[in-house]
Amino acid sequence: MTTALLIIDMQNDTVHADGAYASFGAAAHAAAQNVIANAGTLLDAARTAGVPVFHSRIVVHPVAGLGGANAPIFRMLAPDTFKVGSWGAAIVDELTPREGEIVLDRIRMNAFGGTSLDIMLRNLGVTKLVIAGAWTNMAVEHSVREAADHGYEVIVVSDATSSLSEEWQHAALNFALTNIAVVADTKAVVDEYLVQR
Repeated sequence: MTTALLIIDMQNDTVHADGAYASFGAAAHAAAQNVIANAGTLLDAARTAGVPVFHSRIVVHPVAGLGGANAPIFRMLAPDTFKVGSWGAAIVDELTPREGEIVLDRIRMNAFGGTSLDIMLRNLGVTKLVIAGAWTNMAVEHSVREAADHGYEVIVVSDATSSLSEEWQHAALNFALTNIAVVADTKAVVDEYLVQR
């Protein structure tokens, strides 16, 4: 199997209506994108086809300064969101990882930063990486760029990603990631990349 599925930051604080960033528009945009259900469709297809599944979560540890303060995003995350072991840091119930699916925690934006993701993908012979999750203009975009730089062919699922607003979503998919990844919707990705051949 040369394809893997990476689900990024589909956590309660990120996309749930009761999450920490709902007031910023995150939950509303997630709902408008139908992002949880669409990510679920990807997961179902990957599981059926035997495609390796990886989940990546951003977490905040209860140690002052551990996550860094060098960029506004890291200051924004601490100290009251994505706390290790909290409901907010947990992956939403609908997308609960199954046995055999890898969950990688990190304290930086991209899913490769400080994790063994690249090594594990290479060990599996993966060359194509399907990416879904939140937020499109932050962790997803960072991870897509890093994956491309690592030599993977990257496919971003347009309706299985969400951000804080449609404006941010549009900017990420139609400007920032131009010429870096294939962008396609859930149905097209399932049909092309996540079916048993």
